[in-house]
Amino acid sequence: MNNSSANLPESIPTGTKPIAITLGDAAGIGPEIIAKAFVSDPALLRNCFVAGDVATMRQALSLIASADAVPWPVAQITHPEQACALPPRCLGVLQVGAPLQPVVVGQVSALAGEFAGRCVTWAAKSALRGELAAVVTAPLHKEALGAAGAPYNRYPGHTEMLQDIAAIHLGLPASALPVRMMLANGELRTVLVSIHLSLHRAIEAVGFEQVLQTIVMTHNALRVPLGRVPRIAVAGLNPHAGEGGLFGDEECNTIVPAIAAARVQGCDASGPWAPDTVFMRARAKPGETGEFDAVVAMYHDQGLIPVKYLGVENGVNVTLGLPFVRTSPDHGTAFDIAGRGVADPSSLLAAIRMARQWVLMS
Repeated sequence: MNNSSANLPESIPTGTKPIAITLGDAAGIGPEIIAKAFVSDPALLRNCFVAGDVATMRQALSLIASADAVPWPVAQITHPEQACALPPRCLGVLQVGAPLQPVVVGQVSALAGEFAGRCVTWAAKSALRGELAAVVTAPLHKEALGAAGAPYNRYPGHTEMLQDIAAIHLGLPASALPVRMMLANGELRTVLVSIHLSLHRAIEAVGFEQVLQTIVMTHNALRVPLGRVPRIAVAGLNPHAGEGGLFGDEECNTIVPAIAAARVQGCDASGPWAPDTVFMRARAKPGETGEFDAVVAMYHDQGLIPVKYLGVENGVNVTLGLPFVRTSPDHGTAFDIAGRGVADPSSLLAAIRMARQWVLMS
């Protein structure tokens, strides 16, 4: 096999489906951590391929190559199933559209933003056609995505883009396909009522239906992997969960009724608990069991700060509510270190590992 293509069979055994890893923003660390993931754990990356750009992945492999190591070849594939027929120690890349023109590493680029969005769109549509076992997305840059123009400038991030693509495929408005972001590591899981909204709008989004829906989606997502009814703690919105209405009435008027309604539906939900302590209670320290299996947080930073504080290198973002499995590393494009060969692939590896687990349980 040469470095540009491979002689691959037209088909593979029925039932075997690959995992697509999207390139992410080529000006960031996405290509580098993808290359490192393949090289560091070939067994885990078996039957995985990159939905991206051949030249970019060759460059990433060259960046991380050590002088005494045998270089990994890049095999250009034309259909997802061909990834499952690749030999060991070979990185499969499906070229998504025209090759990406060179971009400056570490700088916001409309070209890189458009290509990153193109890769996510392709992977989502491929998953919706039943061609993929799962989609794992490398980090994209929201400013670059916006600079790319329509349709990508409509989306503040991966989650909303995937929701829209899936809804269109199903013939539904996006509002009819609710999705939620779950951030998880070995010690803590948190699910967000709202995602990428300003704080003002996020507070407005704390409605009865939104909170109830989040609790039920968390219950449904974790029941199978845990093998039991998950214990769900619901965080308050206000300091000390409102102190009985002294610091706000959202708990009394909205969150408490939503918890009660969720319990009627069979959810083991409790709260609202004070946001400054509930995450510590839910945390499963090494050798210990947390008091809760997941925390429903009212807005983005309330839920993500505790998980990321425990270490972004092991955090995984899982999108709940999509008709396919999607995971992502719990960090951004890291423009400040891109192109230096020092980025840590641990979170991406954790995302791939979790994607495999969720596929087996689905």
